[in-house]
Amino acid sequence: MPKGSPELTNARKEEIISACKTLYEDMSFKDITIMKIAEYTTFSRASIYNYFETKEEIFLAILQKEYELWVSDLRSITDSADSMTGDDISKALASSLEKRELLLKLMSMNHYDMEENSREERLYEFKIAYGESLKAVDDLLRKFCKDMDDKSREEFIYTFFPFIYGIYPYSVVTDKQKNAMDRAGVGFKYYSIYDLVYNCSNKLLKSCR
Repeated sequence: MPKGSPELTNARKEEIISACKTLYEDMSFKDITIMKIAEYTTFSRASIYNYFETKEEIFLAILQKEYELWVSDLRSITDSADSMTGDDISKALASSLEKRELLLKLMSMNHYDMEENSREERLYEFKIAYGESLKAVDDLLRKFCKDMDDKSREEFIYTFFPFIYGIYPYSVVTDKQKNAMDRAGVGFKYYSIYDLVYNCSNKLLKSCR
């Protein structure tokens, strides 16, 4: 394979992204470095800079892929059914996001850093995937909630999407966090990703029956 070919470029990008995802399973965002990522690839740290200028760009690429996978699931939901109630849609949305814990984690914890420290071209590529997720949800509502007008669908989207940015901290809580909440008299009631998404979307879709 010739050096610099699209195939080699894509393969190396995928290797870098995979290495970063592996590290993120056990390490925090702030502790992951380009040097550490390079240790999990077959090439040097200097070579990584040919594809990503910052670690934030690598994480943004991971987030982009997560959005693309979610959009694929949403499109499958829309295409595979002839009719759905609001409750059906809520369950489908909850199931689709239950599989995307990494998406929710990145959205909640590191979104600003990723966007702020990435080149505009990388950000543009990511925004395409983000925009497709908005459109996929809108298409889902257009097909199955025919009584919803443009304004109602827009209100759903711009209530639901800000909501999902905060799901991860409420569904994934460490023992230290639970102990601190108990000591502070806050307490902790566990809700899964599925529970949170279903409860929110079902309330927003009461008129879709």
